[in-house]
Amino acid sequence: MDGMGAIVGDGVIGFRVWAPHADEVHVVGDFNGWDEDATPMASEDNGHWYAEVPGAHPGQEYKYLLRVGEDRFHRVDPQARQVTNSVGNGVIYDPWAFEWQGDEFSMPAHNESVIYELHVGSFARDPDGRPGDLYRAAERLDHLVDLGVNVVQLMPVAEFAGDQSWGYNPAHVFAVESSYGGPDALKTFVREAHRRGIAVILDVVYNHFGPSDLATWQFDGWSEDGKGGIYFYNDWRSATPWGDTRPDYGRGEVRQFIHDNALMWLREYRVDGLRYDMTPYIRSVSGSGDDLPEGYSLLKWVNEAIRAEFPGKLLIAEDMHRDERITQVDADGAAFHAQWDSSFVHPVREAVITADDADRSMAEVIAAVGQRYNDDAFHRVIYTESHDEVANGQTRVPSEIAEGDPTGWYAQKRSTVGAALVLTSPGIPMIFQGQEFLEAAWFHDDVPLDWAQNQQFHGVVRLYRDLIMLRRNATGVTKGLTGHHTELLHGDEERNTLAYHRWANGGPHDSTVVLINLSHEAVEGLPVRLPAAGRWTLRLNSDAGIYSERFGDGAAYDLDAVDEAGFGIFANVAIPAYSVLIYSQD
Repeated sequence: MDGMGAIVGDGVIGFRVWAPHADEVHVVGDFNGWDEDATPMASEDNGHWYAEVPGAHPGQEYKYLLRVGEDRFHRVDPQARQVTNSVGNGVIYDPWAFEWQGDEFSMPAHNESVIYELHVGSFARDPDGRPGDLYRAAERLDHLVDLGVNVVQLMPVAEFAGDQSWGYNPAHVFAVESSYGGPDALKTFVREAHRRGIAVILDVVYNHFGPSDLATWQFDGWSEDGKGGIYFYNDWRSATPWGDTRPDYGRGEVRQFIHDNALMWLREYRVDGLRYDMTPYIRSVSGSGDDLPEGYSLLKWVNEAIRAEFPGKLLIAEDMHRDERITQVDADGAAFHAQWDSSFVHPVREAVITADDADRSMAEVIAAVGQRYNDDAFHRVIYTESHDEVANGQTRVPSEIAEGDPTGWYAQKRSTVGAALVLTSPGIPMIFQGQEFLEAAWFHDDVPLDWAQNQQFHGVVRLYRDLIMLRRNATGVTKGLTGHHTELLHGDEERNTLAYHRWANGGPHDSTVVLINLSHEAVEGLPVRLPAAGRWTLRLNSDAGIYSERFGDGAAYDLDAVDEAGFGIFANVAIPAYSVLIYSQD
């Protein structure tokens, strides 16, 4: 039987494991009464060991017993699809038995995607403190449907130490976290998301494993210098900021292990893409440079395999180094589709949290809006909040704006301008869970979202929804926000105003103009250049009273653009304080 781990056949379970330094390997479990001598495995003369167990069946627990000289090691299967917990046993699992109920789904086009990043444990956590799981997270998917997002990005769900974590400490990378409900729970979440027209992207962690509860650590007893053994570098290359546990990207079996893991999520769980955590630490030891060429080649190999087998999926790198190779598909490229963009999040976030209007840099905002990689508007993911930006010494944008009043006028106004920049600039936009209802607390894996704010700030939620629907061109009048083209129309450093034109092919219902005022003073009679003469219809005014009782319902009107011979096409614009206006032509 082909494959690794516990392989489900017709009336028989095959077991295959890699343990090149073992003298003997046995598989023990419920099927043989945990008799350590009942089921010896045969060496396949390539470091792999294999046995078949007639009568074994899914749901039974098992481990491997390795004998190395006088030493004996009980190990969880590194490729177990299910475990009882991070320090428990492997569980035989049939990856093809789940009832998908006719699931057929196509990933939305990248230029029409809006991502919602969520952490299962806090997104679906009960107020009484019970951690969330994937079943309860699926029950909240209708909120995302109402919001209009069409892609969910799950923070890591691979089995981690304990029952609460961000997920970036994977102990068993092939198993779905037991406290989240295990493998069937993830499949249920994906199926229910697909039913609602929502794609699912999964965060994966290959820059390190663990560092604790690792079955792979010194798996078959061999190691050098007290390092991790066959799955890890055993020299200076092992060191990472998260532990001394970097996988050995140059060893063929480890490369295959990571390759098979990445493909597993798409084949068996039908996820629609992957987001790779901190890729700089895969291509380098220190996170800067390329001193691990085998790591870079691994990224390229895995991504090219996914592109070939699953065209249309979405591969995202958290690289943060503005390196165009990351999203190139030529000989030097890593073959991702997009990368998290530090050139957007940092200047835009700084612009909206800066208290004094005189200290705000519109030039940096303009540069952030216009940034692109390989001349492709959608080679980047843009955001103001992510799990990294709302923890680790930073907090939510409303709290950064007004720590003592995170739901007040300043916080509401400027945080929503930041959201509008995310949802109207070129790139794949992303919001973080609770951002849409002004969640203000630092992100903690053991603190539930304050879902009461979804009702309390329903107007702000509506503003996010309206922005998202315009971004996706749901009403057919803002196709430009899905287009590759961007042109700066206006930028005024003194008045903190900005206007840009987005378009796909141009013309009515396509060319979309975004006007932004990042000043506490309303602007009247501002001359702004426009792409075409005639009437420009106001599609959104973020200061409208329907969005918040604190908003001013400030003056904003349809525009009549006039061709001023020799000077261009202009209209005089009014923009309320800390507001965004969106226009297109009928």
